[in-house]
Amino acid sequence: MLGLADVIVRALSAISRCRTAALGGHLAVCTVCGREHVLFHSCHHRACPRCGHDATRQWVERQRELLLPVPYFHVVFTLPAELRRPVREHQRALLGALFRAAFDSLAALCADPHWLGAHVGALAVLHTWTRTLEWHPHVHLLVPAGGLAPDGRTWLVPPHRNQPFLVPEAALAERFRGRFLHLARRAVPALRLPPIPWDKRWVVFAKPVARPTAVLDYLARYVHRTALSDKAITAGDARSVTFTYRDSRDGIRKDMTLPAHEFLRRFLQHVPLRGLHRVRAFGLLHPAERTTLRRLQLLLAPPTPAPIHEHAEPRPQPLRCPHCLQPALRRVRRLSADQCAAFVAASTVVSHRDPLARGPPPAPLGVPLP
Repeated sequence: MLGLADVIVRALSAISRCRTAALGGHLAVCTVCGREHVLFHSCHHRACPRCGHDATRQWVERQRELLLPVPYFHVVFTLPAELRRPVREHQRALLGALFRAAFDSLAALCADPHWLGAHVGALAVLHTWTRTLEWHPHVHLLVPAGGLAPDGRTWLVPPHRNQPFLVPEAALAERFRGRFLHLARRAVPALRLPPIPWDKRWVVFAKPVARPTAVLDYLARYVHRTALSDKAITAGDARSVTFTYRDSRDGIRKDMTLPAHEFLRRFLQHVPLRGLHRVRAFGLLHPAERTTLRRLQLLLAPPTPAPIHEHAEPRPQPLRCPHCLQPALRRVRRLSADQCAAFVAASTVVSHRDPLARGPPPAPLGVPLP
């Protein structure tokens, strides 16, 4: 099993070689201007800020197919500041406890007949960062607004329609506190948790969402990437890195410049351990409940659905030539790392840093040739 240091070394190695000659590439020719270009391959590491576009799109499509035709809630469980360091030091055990405690707390309250009295499900996505890349573990849950009654045939909805909520946030936060501390002590028996004031409220945020697909799109941004997108980095050299972020306090986009070593420290602390899943499904949304979920999709569908018009998935367009900017770049053959390096050394037209000439994604999602 790889340790944290090995995981970080692998991430650095992959990101530093991403879309360079070291990973090989493809020779491409523009059918309009005739120029030759090298399209360097991507690393496809899940911490790389430049990769993951196609995998993210596929993930979103799969999750949309599993949505129920009901309203949804977006629920966020956040650990207090006192627990951030222990969780970072015992990520595999305590991040798993965070997932489990979040859903167990929600499921227990929803099973109470006073609130819902039903079996519920949730799609959970782990985030460990703030917008300035600080360590801040929290879990987002996308939860259908309702659940399956004990008889296994009736769909129950929350009774509070004037002011919609799934379960009370204060009760959910209190139950989450007790459940996480119990699971953490059981997962790491020798761990001495720092004292947390009893009157400190654990933050649990829940709100109804008009479009669950919008929440999916938000969560998908970092399912196959880590903490920061490539376009957020606006400047960098051997001494410092500048990136943009949106300040949650006033909603204004701002720039932050950090020393290079501090930027690397902040970014790399969010590289997940090997085998640690950022996305987990619980309850009715667990893969083991897929038959029940499909049955609920049919039972809850509108009685008179609108006609379904099948639209063929749009065919991806060929890559754009960095020289003439025409979408006419055709891949000719694969190049090894040595061949890429030789081509770069001999050519005066190199396009591997041009955002319009990205490396080809993995098959079968390759760019179609004209």
